[in-house]
Amino acid sequence: MKNNIKVERAINNLTQEELANKISVSRQTINAMEANKYVPSTVLALKIAKVFNKSVEELFVLEEED
Repeated sequence: MKNNIKVERAINNLTQEELANKISVSRQTINAMEANKYVPSTVLALKIAKVFNKSVEELFVLEEED
């Protein structure tokens, strides 16, 4: 699953650490998601979407092989 978290962070001038603090995860979790090495839970995806005022579908893209 690909995502647009890094792009949204840049638009909103948030560091990985700041986003992590807003959704109560580690900076390493944000880093892993941005590198497409970690797929967040539904709850975590919803929290991220809320921070950026976007839908989950706008942030996360399900690929054919997923």
